[in-house]
Amino acid sequence: MSTEQPVGRHAARQTVMIAAFEGWNDAGSAATGALEHLAEVWESSLLRELDPEEYHDFQVNRPVVTTAPDGQRHVVWPTTTVSVAELPDRQVVIVHGIEPSFRWKSYCRELLDIAEELDVQTVVTLGALLADVPHTRPIPLTATTESPGLQAVLDVEPSTYEGPTGIVGVLQHEAAARGFQSVSLWAAVPHYVANPPSPKATLAILARVEELLAASVPLGELPEDAEAWQHGVDELASEDAEISEYVQQLEEAKDTAELPEASGDAIAREFERYLRRRDHGPGRGGPGRGSPDKG
Repeated sequence: MSTEQPVGRHAARQTVMIAAFEGWNDAGSAATGALEHLAEVWESSLLRELDPEEYHDFQVNRPVVTTAPDGQRHVVWPTTTVSVAELPDRQVVIVHGIEPSFRWKSYCRELLDIAEELDVQTVVTLGALLADVPHTRPIPLTATTESPGLQAVLDVEPSTYEGPTGIVGVLQHEAAARGFQSVSLWAAVPHYVANPPSPKATLAILARVEELLAASVPLGELPEDAEAWQHGVDELASEDAEISEYVQQLEEAKDTAELPEASGDAIAREFERYLRRRDHGPGRGGPGRGSPDKG
C-alpha cells in the first residue's frame, strides 16, 4: 500500500478517490451535489456500477421506470457508480452512491478493491449534516483525517467524534485500516432550511476540495445559485417573526463563539497575509489603497 504523501501539488500524478452518498450523510444533498458538480466539470467517464442486488432494499430505495428519447422503457436501479476523471496532474475516481441497506463491510471492501486496482493513494469522503448554524454566515466545514502525516501537511484535525455513524464514517475507517490516506470533509447545513438543494454548502465543499487537491474546480453558476438561495431564505425568515428571531439568536451565538479568533495569533496571521499581499501587489500601493480584503 502507498506511503503517506501530500494530497496537493507535490504529489506527481496521484490518484484520488472522492466519494459521497445520498441519505443520512447528505443533508440538503450538499455532498452529492458537490460530487455531481465535479463529475460534470471534470467530464468524468463511467467505469463501472456495483450490483444493487447485493446492497439495497428496493422497498426503501425503489427502482425508477423511465422512457428514453427513442421510446424504450427502462428500469433504473438504485446503485453506486464509479467514474474516472483525467486532470492534468492527477486522476480522480468519483464514487456516487446511495447509503446501502445491507452488507456495509462488503460494500466498503468492494469500493476499496476498486481503489487498489486504480492505484488510489487517497480517499476523500464528502458529507453534510444538519446543524444549528445561521444561513447568513459562512458554512462551517470540518476536515478530519486518521492519517498522522496528513494532519501536519494539510493542517487537518484527527476525528474525535464518537457515536452513530453512516457509510461515510465506515468507509473512512476501512480506508485507513487498508493503508490509504483518508480525509473526510463535512459541511454544516442550517437545519431550518434542510430541503435540497443547498448550493451554499455545496460551494463550501467544492472550495475545500479545490484547496485539498490543488486542482481547479470551475464553479459555473453555483455562486449565483448560492446567493439566490440565501436571498430566498432571507425573504422567508423576514415573513416569520419566530424564524427571524431564531436566526438572530444563531448569528449572535456564532459571532460570540468566534470572538477569540479576532485576537492574538489570528490577528497576527491576518496581518502577515495582508503584508504579503501588499508586498506582492502592483506597485508600492499593493492590491489597493483600501483595507485588506476579507477573504
